[in-house]
Amino acid sequence: MFITEIFKSIQGEGTRAGLPCIFVRLTGCNLRCTWCDTAYAFHGGNKMAVSDILQRVDELAGRNEKQSGSLAAVPLVELTGGEPLLQEEIYPLAEKLLAAGYTVIIETSGERFVGRLPREVIKIVDVKCPDSGAADTFEMRNLEAVDAKDEIKFVVSSRRDYEFAREFTAEHGLAQRVRQVLFSPSFPDPAGKWRGLEPRELVEWILADGLPVRLGLQLHKFVWDPATKGV
Repeated sequence: MFITEIFKSIQGEGTRAGLPCIFVRLTGCNLRCTWCDTAYAFHGGNKMAVSDILQRVDELAGRNEKQSGSLAAVPLVELTGGEPLLQEEIYPLAEKLLAAGYTVIIETSGERFVGRLPREVIKIVDVKCPDSGAADTFEMRNLEAVDAKDEIKFVVSSRRDYEFAREFTAEHGLAQRVRQVLFSPSFPDPAGKWRGLEPRELVEWILADGLPVRLGLQLHKFVWDPATKGV
């Protein structure tokens, strides 16, 4: 399979934000969202066998160190992209990571069916809002494939996006289906390609409507420069 990067950092988004995490970023994506911050993962990458990926994850987790109860161990692994579900090897990779004792998260655009993944994988599934440029790509079967450990995320760039996310959340009872519904303001592009949405504005809308959702901020972009890769 083709891998753009494997690195250890903190989880930057979702209900596990701030926790140490190992990221496996797969190469390739079939969508072109206007606010995408990982376009460098669209092409290229290095071809790696599943066994090589597992070995690298073990190294970053400290499992190859001759220590008992090593404090370096990081049990959380996120599979991301690009779009990780484009590569068929994602399924055996997820199974082997689970078998090795890791807690596995996958972050996906929502355009691909997540039901083939092992049930134990924590699924963070996007629903693309109108201003993403990828509206109407959500695979509706995913609503039946997620459960109480999973999360559904909307990246919100405008009032129009917010109203879409609000109505979709209510219409499909998302708050009752998953662990958390996340409304994340689009972060401004360092190169000025898109403006982003002020987090305070999104908070005011959420509070005014009394929505049962969580504000999601990309924590890593506050710790490091927003353009930094591998964090």
